[in-house]
Amino acid sequence: MTKSANTMWGGRFAAGPDAIMEAINASIGFDQRLAAQDIAGSRAHAAMLAATGIITDNDAEAIREGLLTVLSEIETGKFPFSTALEDIHMNVEARLKDLIGEPAGRLHTGRSRNDQVAVDFRLWVRDQCDAADAALEALMQSLLGQAEAGADWVMPGFTHLQVAQPVTWGHHMLAYVEMFARDRSRFADARKRMNTSPLGAAALAGTSFPIDRDMTAKALGFDRPMSNSLDAVADRDFALEFMAAASITAMHLSRLAEELVIWSSAQFRFVKMSDKWSTGSSIMPQKRNPDAAELIRAKIGRIFGANVALMTVMKGLPLTYSKDMQEDKEQVFDAADHLLLALAAMAGMVADMEANVPSLEAAAATGFSTATDLADWLVRELGLPFRDAHHVTGSLVAMAEAKSCDLPELSLADMQSVHQDITQAVFDVLGVKNSVASRTSFGGTSPANVRAQTAAWKDALK
Repeated sequence: MTKSANTMWGGRFAAGPDAIMEAINASIGFDQRLAAQDIAGSRAHAAMLAATGIITDNDAEAIREGLLTVLSEIETGKFPFSTALEDIHMNVEARLKDLIGEPAGRLHTGRSRNDQVAVDFRLWVRDQCDAADAALEALMQSLLGQAEAGADWVMPGFTHLQVAQPVTWGHHMLAYVEMFARDRSRFADARKRMNTSPLGAAALAGTSFPIDRDMTAKALGFDRPMSNSLDAVADRDFALEFMAAASITAMHLSRLAEELVIWSSAQFRFVKMSDKWSTGSSIMPQKRNPDAAELIRAKIGRIFGANVALMTVMKGLPLTYSKDMQEDKEQVFDAADHLLLALAAMAGMVADMEANVPSLEAAAATGFSTATDLADWLVRELGLPFRDAHHVTGSLVAMAEAKSCDLPELSLADMQSVHQDITQAVFDVLGVKNSVASRTSFGGTSPANVRAQTAAWKDALK
């Protein structure tokens, strides 16, 4: 079954695409999300066309008013989207023609759908960078609240998921503040680099009309027009950079989600997740499942997959535009949606979770967590070379293992049997609170450092 000639393609084709071709060719099912950006770009373009004398002021005013009507219809759910019109650009233009008649046909002067979609998509991704930045700041504030409350709370620090040295709860929270701050800087950096306008590059070679690309760039909040028309329509680096920043952020979210899953288990009992972010079991009434954290951990795979998918779409394309690039949006839309959802959920979970301070401190004192403090004491007080101190400490750890006790539970006689010069003063460094208090080097875990860093971050986020 065929259709009449497609007016968008003009007289070149005697018959339009059949139903299968229409289905594979249409993008309106997803690119309607670009409606606000598409109309903003068209309004800027129309104003420029009038300012440069390419169209009349009357036509520009009719276009402006018509586009505002179209936007209102879309925002109120009254707009009749059509797959036969393929994409958001042709849907808007067709409706504009219904509303204002002949002037609608002048809107496309001096531009192409190639630069039109490039500017729409760039504007949308720029908005997502801003949304991600705001969501990251909210998460950082939640983490800072936990850091401030727990500057003195002692917990185990891990390597290889084995107890390594005592740290403070606040220090652990601040580690994620640092990670998410780097994520914010990546989105900001990507936003700065993408803030150039492709509008006016037309199909690929520019246009013979005397357009003012600086005017449209300024109207849309861009720093400047893109310098090469081929690159302007072919570039999707801005989306790839957003996806790269989103993927790294997602990885950080997944690491934190994994810790919350582990910490909330009965074996750890480090935290209690609020009822808002937990669910029960259908047959086990004692269960409190950290479902929100688990779902965040799983959704991260969608973001990683979307990043790879977009890279794969773009990797083999010659300049400039190919229809493959229609497949650039769904992955980005999906990834952005799930990233912002995961950030919001994590901010809520972190703000609401309750640390089990006694469990944290008890766990911090296990696994010979102050062994390094003992070795440092031997170096500092007895003048042993660190390697010798390491050997002495290892012997004392082996002794404690054999006695089924921890280092502070060894007697002074036990310690002196390994090295005769050890004194009672060694026990001052074997307590976990003394251990963390001693870590005063810049970036260390001492409560004083945590308070200073928390205060600095709170000032920075103001």
